[in-house]
Amino acid sequence: MEKFGGPSMTEYLEQANESLVTIVQIETKEALDNVDAIAQVPGIDCLFVGPFDLGNNIGHSITDGMMHDELKEAIARIKRVANDNKKSSGIYSTTGDQAREFADQGFNMISAVTDMVALPTVMTTALQSAKGSYAHSAYTYGKGAVSNLGKIAYGR
Repeated sequence: MEKFGGPSMTEYLEQANESLVTIVQIETKEALDNVDAIAQVPGIDCLFVGPFDLGNNIGHSITDGMMHDELKEAIARIKRVANDNKKSSGIYSTTGDQAREFADQGFNMISAVTDMVALPTVMTTALQSAKGSYAHSAYTYGKGAVSNLGKIAYGR
């Protein structure tokens, strides 16, 4: 750490615990039922909502991008409890527009995209790049085939 102009290792270790943030995810009916008690636990800094898991667990899965009213109320309740207990509130979102909506509602920590949305997109893009385009593959394959025909025809 000292190489990059930051605190020395000793300084870092002495202050590290003071800069930790403890985040708990509220993703089950049990956690939702106990959110008031959870928010009162000393040392918890943020209540973080996993809408997909919470929706599935309380019987209101998110389908076609639509949230059931009971899931929306559960999310609002978690945010209210966080605010009432002077905790931050966080939530996953699937798009930038949804992230803006959650910010407008007062959430403090917002993931602008979920792993289940981002990973397939990133992995597909990387795989396509690694493979090359279909047109390039066809061209390369065809070029090799023509080259091999020339070797056969002319004995090269």
